[in-house]
Amino acid sequence: MSELLPDKAQENESKGELAFQVFCAAVFLGMIGMVFYNAVLRYVFRASFAPSEEWSRFLFMYITFFGSIEGFYRGRHIAVDMVTSKLSGLTKKSVDIFAQLLALAALVLLVIGGVILVQQTNDTYTVATGVNMAFVNGTLPIMAVAVVVIRVRELWQTLKKPASSFLKKPKEF
Repeated sequence: MSELLPDKAQENESKGELAFQVFCAAVFLGMIGMVFYNAVLRYVFRASFAPSEEWSRFLFMYITFFGSIEGFYRGRHIAVDMVTSKLSGLTKKSVDIFAQLLALAALVLLVIGGVILVQQTNDTYTVATGVNMAFVNGTLPIMAVAVVVIRVRELWQTLKKPASSFLKKPKEF
């Protein structure tokens, strides 16, 4: 996609991508640091720090959901193309559109369920840190909305693409 954007748009997109990747790396390193800190406390001092266990669990959830956004943006999510790899032309385009619509429906359900989860946990606080669980669970609908936007963009690109450009994938050995 970046081949189609003007230089200024590529520059802005790459800065945004870099900022998001730095954010994900900071979350991941924070989680690793918390787990390592707690492991040292347990094995060296025979004690643990309960808030670090909670925070590492929260950061694991954050990196899972924000990493999902990155995976969908880059098209590196798990995809099964056993059927579609054997199709071409209008048939392949139709099946791709149908699959994208099904994925969008599932993501909309995920958004709705995520919002309901946040509302249900809005008055719940964690034991060790006192963090509101809506703050923790809020990453689910954020991720789902971001992926819906990515999927809608992909669907739009699929709809615009001529059916003749949907070719069979060559066999891989």
